[in-house]
Amino acid sequence: MIVVLLGYMGSGKSTIGRLLASQRDLKFQDLDDYIQHSQKSSVSNIFKTKGEIYFRRIEANAVKYLCSNQTNLVLALGGGTPCYSDTMSYLVNHPNVVTVMLKTSILNLTKRLINEKSERPLISNLKNDEIPEFIAKHLFERSAYYNQAKISVFTDNMSPQEVVDSISSELV
Repeated sequence: MIVVLLGYMGSGKSTIGRLLASQRDLKFQDLDDYIQHSQKSSVSNIFKTKGEIYFRRIEANAVKYLCSNQTNLVLALGGGTPCYSDTMSYLVNHPNVVTVMLKTSILNLTKRLINEKSERPLISNLKNDEIPEFIAKHLFERSAYYNQAKISVFTDNMSPQEVVDSISSELV
């Protein structure tokens, strides 16, 4: 089984993914880390030097490669990954993949992302008071993709372990 975590940046995909993988004795892979290693460049640098479209193409290919060549994996996607190319359709129709959306409120996402702004290419140039509206717009645009996930967990007011337990209870 491959458990694919999706949701907006800052929703906790990497944190939850590591815990879930450990609990279920699965491998863990953060997609951004995989891309940075394979491209020998940071996500921020890829965005700056080659652009978002190039990055999204690499991202889609990496998801397909990992899902075709791995089993027993927890894969944490980037926030936009499911929304480009045919990635979400690929994941939803893959016989060995279970998609899990981590839903987090705009308020909590804003609090988390303000502290990580310099590491996030999509918001690094925004003023702090512009971030909530930016997030709201993105969530609206991405909801059609995110809502296709087989499992959905609202993470507000839950500890990371409670989120992991909620996901585990839904997995076969």
